[in-house]
Amino acid sequence: MESESYVKIMTEWDIVAARQLGRNVAKELGFGTVDQARITSVISELARNIYLYAGQGEIIIERLNEQGKTGLKVTAADNGPGIQNIRRVMEDGISSSGGLGAGLPGVKRLMDHFDISSSIGEGTNIQVVKWLA
Repeated sequence: MESESYVKIMTEWDIVAARQLGRNVAKELGFGTVDQARITSVISELARNIYLYAGQGEIIIERLNEQGKTGLKVTAADNGPGIQNIRRVMEDGISSSGGLGAGLPGVKRLMDHFDISSSIGEGTNIQVVKWLA
């Protein structure tokens, strides 16, 4: 079983492919249906953000095994315009796409670890981890 898989995000269909890959990996690792749904939702949000704001990028899904713990790590990476104000996009209810605004704060709540870095004109990198209970 390889430890890393990725999906290039360039079309809306790639969002679907990334969701499916994430669900399959989560299932293989032994995550229950609720956590599979959480992981799938997170991947969907991250991939959709790449598609909407950066135009293209990739979702990388890694299987983790650290100190006897099993987990799944999702990295969303793009070379888009970057995020002007990270603090603002991390506020609940803020949506620049006209969506519900659950966005990145929702992603952070659904996962056990959340890290974001973004540089204007260079892109954004978001890493999230869910550990198997």
